[in-house]
Formats: sequence, structure tokens, C-alpha cells
Amino acid sequence: MKLVLAIVQDEDVRRLMDGLTEGGFSFTRIASTGGFLRSGNTTLIIGVEDDKLEDVISIIEKKCKTRDRIITSPTPMGGATDIFLPQAVEVTIGGATVFVLDVEKFFRI
Repeated sequence: MKLVLAIVQDEDVRRLMDGLTEGGFSFTRIASTGGFLRSGNTTLIIGVEDDKLEDVISIIEKKCKTRDRIITSPTPMGGATDIFLPQAVEVTIGGATVFVLDVEKFFRI
């Protein structure tokens, strides 16, 4: 058995959850917010049999897309003699960060 941890941007999580449900997979959802992009992330925890692992990975790849976004720092900063104006920066967001862990034991209490 494997334990899959998929950290997904909130913009992608609904599509991923729908795809996992349609594929017959159960998951636990943990949401968090913050970071410099001011967007939330969701971690999905998925327990899966070894022979179904590639199916889960395929669903994650299909449902989580990367995209480019232009961001700036939140506020200008200044001192007595100069001022720093925020510069726009292009960043790539979305996609998924996925960890696949071996499960040594699995039982319910």
C-alpha cells in the first residue's frame, strides 16, 4: 500500500477531488492559506493499493495545471532618502507537489 500526499493550489483542488471521486478513490483534505502569493493550498491524503498508484498519479497530472501569473510585493517601502517601488514578477503557480510513501502497516481502530 502507498500513501500519496498531493499539495495542490486551491484553484485546482475541486477538479482533482472530482476526478479522484469519479475514479473511486477516497481521500482526506487539509486546507491552508498564506504565503507570498496569498493563495491557499490544499493537501490531499490518499491511501492506495500499489496496483492503483499509477491511476492516482494520472488523475493528479490531468487535473492540476500550471499557469503563469504576474505578482508584485504587497506595499512600497521607503526610507528618509529613497523609496522602493514593487516590481512585477512572473511566477509559475498551480500543478501539484506529490509525495508517495510506503505504508508499513495499515489498520483501523
